[in-house]
Amino acid sequence: MKHRKSLTWVLAGLAALTLASCGGQGNSPAASSAAASPAASPTNVGIIQLVEHPALDLANKGIVDALADRGYRDGEKIKIDRQNAQADQSNMKNIAQRFVSNKCGIIFAIATPAAQTVANTTKTIPIVGTAITDYESAKLVKNRDKPGTNVTGTSDMNPVAEQAGLIKQLVPGVKTVGVIYNSSEVNSEVQVKAFRAEAGKLGMQLKVATVSSVNDIQQAAHSLVGKVQALYIPTDNVLASAMPTLVKVTNPAKLPVIAGEPGMVRSGALATIGIDYYTLGRMTGDMGADILEGKAKPETTAIRYQKDFKVTLNEKAAAEIGCKFPESVRANAEIIK
Repeated sequence: MKHRKSLTWVLAGLAALTLASCGGQGNSPAASSAAASPAASPTNVGIIQLVEHPALDLANKGIVDALADRGYRDGEKIKIDRQNAQADQSNMKNIAQRFVSNKCGIIFAIATPAAQTVANTTKTIPIVGTAITDYESAKLVKNRDKPGTNVTGTSDMNPVAEQAGLIKQLVPGVKTVGVIYNSSEVNSEVQVKAFRAEAGKLGMQLKVATVSSVNDIQQAAHSLVGKVQALYIPTDNVLASAMPTLVKVTNPAKLPVIAGEPGMVRSGALATIGIDYYTLGRMTGDMGADILEGKAKPETTAIRYQKDFKVTLNEKAAAEIGCKFPESVRANAEIIK
């Protein structure tokens, strides 16, 4: 009898607990179902940057800011893994494999070598690139208007014709222009080819020196001093990461350096007319948000280009080499003091 009474009390208690958990205000079946469903996990998002320098840093910031403005803030809908490869190929491979292993829903690749490494690692995860001049030459897409691969993004193709014209304005009577670039970087080769054509139209010849690392820059610059009246530097990542090293040679030689983008001017070059990498990064982030929302797919999303360019002038560099900016060039320019 005692055992039966104990069993009855246990069963009664279980019934009361069941009623309490299922009934009452705020505990409807729908509410219980919602409580039982776990919150959706944030989508992993990878950002791989080739190397640290102002232009690529700005592009990186632009991506993150644009995503946040679209409702994809880090730690909420997405979890961002930002990695810098420090221009090391083995680092890039490890980072790309890390993103694949972590099942990233999308990968942003900043600069051509970074995008190429990621594209060689995965053919399924959407990749959105930036700071890449020519996607076709880099073999990242089949066609810039309809990529046909898991890669799309924004191009940092410079207004090369305008940059050649800027040299002509800043260095009257210029006949020979030196060019230094990393011969293993596809982006740089594309720009130098375009610049050669535009310089030729203005009666300027080129003398070219190539580098493979930062350690070669001073020697390359010394090889051109006395042989050229100006120096043109494309948006080359090796050169961009070491402009102070370059101007240690060019400033004492009174050699004006016209660069491919504003970050190089802030780091010591004389002038540029070029794109804004933060704006380019925001364009890239918006493209990524469209993919995350299911509004777009990389294979059918055309490569996008920045259409507005700005003049950036470095007054300190001008003073060091004895250059005066014409008022026509100064008008509406950003002046670096």
